[in-house]
This record gives sequence, structure tokens and C-alpha cells, in this order.
Amino acid sequence: MGFAQTILPDPVAGVEGEMGTQAGLDAWVEGFRPRALAAGVSASTFDAAMRGVAFNPKVVERDRNQNEFSKTIWDYLDTAVSEDRVALGLQAIERNRALLERIEAEYGVEKEVVAAVWGLESAYGTYRGDLPVLGSLATLAYEGRRGAFFEAELIAALKIVQGGHVERFAGSWAGASGHTQFMPSSWEAFAADFDGDGKKNLWGDDPGDALASTANYLRHWGWTKGQPWGVEVTLPEGFDYDQTTERVVKPVSDWQAMGVRTFDGADLPDHGSGSILLPGGYRGAAFLIWPNFQVIEKYNTADAYVVAIGSLSDQLKGGPPIQHGWPRELRALTLEERRELQEGLGRAGFDPGGVDGRMGPKTVAAVKAFQKARGKVADGYPSLEVLGLLR
Repeated sequence: MGFAQTILPDPVAGVEGEMGTQAGLDAWVEGFRPRALAAGVSASTFDAAMRGVAFNPKVVERDRNQNEFSKTIWDYLDTAVSEDRVALGLQAIERNRALLERIEAEYGVEKEVVAAVWGLESAYGTYRGDLPVLGSLATLAYEGRRGAFFEAELIAALKIVQGGHVERFAGSWAGASGHTQFMPSSWEAFAADFDGDGKKNLWGDDPGDALASTANYLRHWGWTKGQPWGVEVTLPEGFDYDQTTERVVKPVSDWQAMGVRTFDGADLPDHGSGSILLPGGYRGAAFLIWPNFQVIEKYNTADAYVVAIGSLSDQLKGGPPIQHGWPRELRALTLEERRELQEGLGRAGFDPGGVDGRMGPKTVAAVKAFQKARGKVADGYPSLEVLGLLR
């Protein structure tokens, strides 16, 4: 569902070129062999694991077109946090309750949060990906746009094979694999042998090692047990939308004084300083978010993904789904339109931080400044209306 921990570096400019070939990959593997051996992969492991590795053009296409289409947050949440996913999650927690409670006690990450990652990444272990990990990583390392990144992942993957941790090494197109879709480098840094069998097996039918590894990952990035990722809030009339960004952090008492309340009108819970986020613009749901939001971002940087994990974990705890409606008549901008929006912002004197089609904090800040200058609600949402004004 997400690309867990596959926060891919930007492609190297000018390496697009022609699609590679099997012969090209074979030659690349030959040249790669001494580098892998120098990095600690044994000759016998390399030769057995890399024999017959196939070039996969589909993987290259996925990599090149990753940003082509994007969904609105509401379309994404409809699937990610469907009634089905909640119901299956409750069953998965019930089936694995003792395991999840031990993991929660050991790592200090709530079982519902671990289960939510599991649910989004592999539908609770039912779909873990079916592409050969070594083939995908070799294809992407050879193809060159992010060669150094994928070569390092391939070396880490070969070490997983060398240690006998995996029997069937299959995953998603970018090489993430297992119950919670770890990249090989994340396995190296965070994988846990929770069942004590001497293997850190994230791929077998028993999800214990994978779920413990996920909790370990979140703990490493600073998860605070008992602190929500966020709560849904309502904003008062005349609220200053300049304040709605992860970059503006205030004590809860300040938000309360500004008239912000929980969705049902109650006082805000105080879990330390937080920010107000509007992932679907001012007509969508609003959230007061805390540092645990940024911890989930370490798994996948997309706001939609973080809100999905948060909302799913809340519902697995018995909480309500997101209450506020979304502006469903709006559609997501295509990659071309997002680039055009960034170019237009730059021309108008509002620096979007580059033209890459990614709607990061700099682009959002530029959209806000532009909306403000035009007398519009400055919510930073990159809509067709904003693009129309820039045109």
C-alpha cells in the first residue's frame, strides 16, 4: 500500500536513457560481483543468489512513473481505511493478541499502531508482494537513475540471504518485502529476532519478527506511548490558515485560546505542543498533530499514509472514523500539472523549492503565500483553482 521506508532519493538527472536489457544486466552483475564481495558477501552466496537474475522492465516503468498519478487523500483513505480493513484488523489483533501485547510491552508501541502498519503494508500478511527482491534491486541498480541507492540495498539483501534469514525472498517493485515491507537496509538496522530462533525472518507465515521489527523501527524514531498521532479538530470562523502547517508548533493551550476544539466540541487533550494540519485543504478534515505523526512519516512521508495509519489505529482501538467530509468534487493534479503549478509559482515570485512534482513543505508554503496575495483562503492546498489563477 505504501512504500514502507522506501523514501527514494531523487533520480539522477539525465540517466533516463533507453530501457535496459537482460544482456546489459548480466554484464552489470559481473561488474558488481567484486564490489559485493568487498562489502562482505561471500562468493558462494553471490554466485548462487545472482545466478539467473532476470531484468524486469515493469520495475523500471514503475520507478520512472512513480509520481505520474496521485490520489486525493479521501480516495486513498477510502481504500486504506475501509470498513473491511478495520474488521480484518480487529480479527488479526484477536488472533495475535498475546504476541502483540508482548511486542507492546517490549518496545512501547501500541499494538493497534503496529497492526495498522501491518494492515496497510500487506493486508495483515495476506499480500506480501510477489516480485523477486534480488531481481528488482539488481534491475534498479543497473538501470542507473538511483544506482548507488539500489546497489547498497542489493548488498544488504544478499547479506539477508547469506545469513539464511529468508526462504522465499519476494516483495514489491522497489525491493520492500515481508509482512511490513522493510527495505533490506531497514532490516539491517532494525530487524528483531523476537522468537529467539537465531533468524530475523520478516517473510514467513509467523509475523512475530516482522511486527517486532516494526515496533523497533518506530521506537528508534522516537515513538511516545500514550501520545496520539493526532486528533480531529474543528477550527473557528476566521481562523488564520497561515497557522496550518507542521512548521508551526504551539502549546495546546494556545490552540485552545484560538478557539480550536475537538470535533465534538470538547476541550483539546494536552499531549504537549502540536501543529494543525489540513491535508485536504480548508474544506476537508483538520487535525491537531503531535510528534508521533512525524515518527510515522519515517515509514512513509506522504500525509495521506500517516493519516491512514493514525485513523486505522484509532478505529482498531474502538475510536470513530474521520468525521468531517472531504471536498470530493476536487480531483488530484497530475504530475504534469503539479510541475506546471511549481513553475507558475516560481514565475510569480513564490519559491516552490524546485520543479519536481512533489508537493513538499516549500511548495505548500509557496501556494499559501500566493493564495494570500490573491485574497483566497491560504490553506496551501494545490488545487486546480490555484493552477488556474497561476495560468
